[in-house]
Amino acid sequence: MSSFGPSSYDNAVAAARSCYSGRIITAEEVGRDERSREARDRIANETYEAGHHTILQHAAFQFAIEGVSRQCIWSFLHSHPFYNSEQVSQRYVEVKPGNVLLPELGEREEGVYRAAVEAQMVSYRALLELLSPKVSEEYFRLFPGRRRSKEKWASAVKKRAQEVARYVLPIGTLAHLYHTVSGLTLHRYHRLCRQLDVPAETALVVEAMVSEVSRVDPLYFRKLEDPLPLEETLEYAALKERGRLELGGSREYRSEFDRRLGPYRSRLVDYKVSGAESVAQGVRDVLGLARGEMGDESAIELVLSPAQNRYLGEALTLTTLSKLTRALSHAHFTFQKKLSHSADSQDQRHRMAPASRPVLFAHFEPGEVDVVVPGLIEAVPEARELYLESMRRTWVAIGRLLEAGVSAELALYLVPNAFPIRFLESGDLLHLHHKWVQRLCFNAQEEIWRASLEEVLQVRKVHPLLARHLLPPCGLRKEAGRAPFCPEGPRYCGVPAWGLELEQLGRVL
Repeated sequence: MSSFGPSSYDNAVAAARSCYSGRIITAEEVGRDERSREARDRIANETYEAGHHTILQHAAFQFAIEGVSRQCIWSFLHSHPFYNSEQVSQRYVEVKPGNVLLPELGEREEGVYRAAVEAQMVSYRALLELLSPKVSEEYFRLFPGRRRSKEKWASAVKKRAQEVARYVLPIGTLAHLYHTVSGLTLHRYHRLCRQLDVPAETALVVEAMVSEVSRVDPLYFRKLEDPLPLEETLEYAALKERGRLELGGSREYRSEFDRRLGPYRSRLVDYKVSGAESVAQGVRDVLGLARGEMGDESAIELVLSPAQNRYLGEALTLTTLSKLTRALSHAHFTFQKKLSHSADSQDQRHRMAPASRPVLFAHFEPGEVDVVVPGLIEAVPEARELYLESMRRTWVAIGRLLEAGVSAELALYLVPNAFPIRFLESGDLLHLHHKWVQRLCFNAQEEIWRASLEEVLQVRKVHPLLARHLLPPCGLRKEAGRAPFCPEGPRYCGVPAWGLELEQLGRVL
C-alpha cells in the first residue's frame, strides 16, 4: 500500500479548518502541540458525525492486491464509481492451473471442488486448441501479409483464442490488480464489506486494506464504524423477506427478462424524448445565443462533429472539462442488457454509466445451465459441443456441493465466466459517447463490442442527430483530421473501419 502526502488524518482536519480561515492551514499545524491536537480530534469527530465527509477524500491510498477472486472484484471492488484499478487480463494472460480460489471445505467437498476446477482447466486448454485454427484463419484473412511469418504472430493468435476459451473458467479464478481509492471510499468499504455475494472474502480484503492504512497512519481510522452485519444489509433483508435466500426460484424472472430482451444483447428501453433539443439548448445557453442565432442541428453539430469539436479526436478525454461538450449530459438512455460475467466485468469499468447489477446467487438456478455462447464458439461445432458439456459438468459439481451443505457463497465460485448478468444500465450521452467510441473499436472484447454496436444503432433510430457521429475511434480521428486514423499503433485491428458505415461492421474475433 502507498499513500501520498503528510499524515492523512492531519491533512483532512487541515482541509476542514481552511474552509473557515483566511489562509491555508497546514497538516503540520493541526498536530503541533497538545492544544492543537485536542482541537484536531474534536473537529475530526464533529465533521464525521455531521456527514461532512469531503475532507476524507483528499487522502488517496493505492493497494497492490493479489489472490482475490474475480467474483469479489466484480461484486464489490468494481461495483461502484469511486475507484481506479488496473487488473490482470484473462484476454492476454493465459490462466494457469491452480490459479483459482480454494475455500476451506471438508475433505469430500474439497475433492469435488478440485475436480470441477481441473475439469474447467482441461476444457479451457482444449478450447484453446480447438479454436486456434479458426482464429488463425480469420487473423490471417485480416492480415494476409503476415502469413509469410506465422510463427512471429503465434502469440497474437493465441490471445484471440484465450479471449473466448476463458468463458469456461470459474469466477473464482484469482487475479491481481492495483486498486486506488480515497479515504472516504475506504471508510464506506469497511462499513458495507459484509454484503452479498462474497461477504467473507470481501471482509478479509477490506480488513487487510484498513490494516495497511492504519500501519502507515494510525490515527486515520480513529473514527471507523463497524461493518454492518450481513443480515442487516438491504439486499439480504429484501431477499429474506421474500423467501429467496435459498438458491432457485429465478425461472419466472429470467424468462420474463429474456422475453423482453428478445434478440438483443442490449435493448434500448427508455430515453429522453427531447434529448436532442435539450442538448441544443444547453449549447446555446453556454454561448448565450438565441434560437434564431443557432438552430438545433447547428448546435448539435458543434459539439458532436469531430470536424468542429476537435476534442473528440484527442487521445486524452477532454469532454468532461469542456463547457460546451458538457451539454451532452442532457440526453439520457437506458438499456436492458444481458452479458456474460466476463464481458460485464469490462462493461462495469465504464463507471459513469451506472447499472443495477444483480445479486448473482439470486439469478442462479441449480441444475439449469444458463450461459452466454460466444460467436467464435458457435462457429466451431467441436468447440461448441465441448463448451456446453463443460458447462453441464460445472452445474453438476455445484449441485453436489450444495447438496453436501456447502454455502452458496463458496459453491458459486465455480460458476463460469459465461454466466449471464441481466441488468439495466443508464447513462447520459456525455459518458456513453466515450464508452461507445472506445468499445466500437475492433480491439474491444467481442461481446461488449456487439452490445455497443446494438446500442448505437438503436440510438440512431430515435435520435439521428445525436448519433450521426457515433463512430469507432479511427472514424472520429478521420473526421477530426488527425493522422494516423487508427490510434492503436502496432495493435491495429486490420480493418479500415474509418471508411465503413456502422451497418457494414462485422467481426468473428
